[in-house]
Amino acid sequence: MEYQKASEINGVCNGKIVTEYLNGFSEKSIETKKAELMGKEEKSHKKSEDVCKISAIEGAYGIVLRELGEDVEREGLLRTPLRAAKAMQFLTKGYHETVNDILNNAIFNENHNEMVIVKDIEMFSLCEHHLVPFFGKVHIGYLPNNKVVGLSKLARSVIIFSCYLQERLTKQIATAISEALEPAGVAVVIEAAHMCMVMRGVQKMNSKTVTSAMLGLFQEDPKTREEFLALIKNN
Repeated sequence: MEYQKASEINGVCNGKIVTEYLNGFSEKSIETKKAELMGKEEKSHKKSEDVCKISAIEGAYGIVLRELGEDVEREGLLRTPLRAAKAMQFLTKGYHETVNDILNNAIFNENHNEMVIVKDIEMFSLCEHHLVPFFGKVHIGYLPNNKVVGLSKLARSVIIFSCYLQERLTKQIATAISEALEPAGVAVVIEAAHMCMVMRGVQKMNSKTVTSAMLGLFQEDPKTREEFLALIKNN
């Protein structure tokens, strides 16, 4: 039985075999693999950071409960600090997301200039003054200037900004849409019940707060503004 010399094998490898192998893993695919590995490392690092943050928040909740006079060792409260920490992390997850990533991937060039409205978007958030909930509905309208966005993305923008400790939600939503779409105008109205007025303070059970942000034509043109306000009131 005859064996090929090493130089002959190398010659074959340096020719067709290696070329085909490298063609199978192009420079682009190698860069993609590197990006995937880096993404996995970043996710792993973020997960480690999240665990550390959860532990710190859990400890803080334990201190709060003890200072309130509770026994954190009793059965009903053993896991309460951890559950509260995870809940708070979920309710404030907007700090780790950007609305631009959502809107920019769903913006389309379209020759359309009529008013677009998405109303009755359900919303809940936490008041930054007392860390108690407020919840209600958001109504969004905009006048396209040759750009439109997927309707669900408007609702997604509400979710992201709601997951901050809030006191300026209406303005933030309007500004984000205006910057991303550069429309002729943006209007946002929020109707919400604030637990800081219901559970504490004046304790008015049926009170609602209405806030609005009007940009562009919605601010400048009374008829445009009136049309929007009339349309969001219609059932």
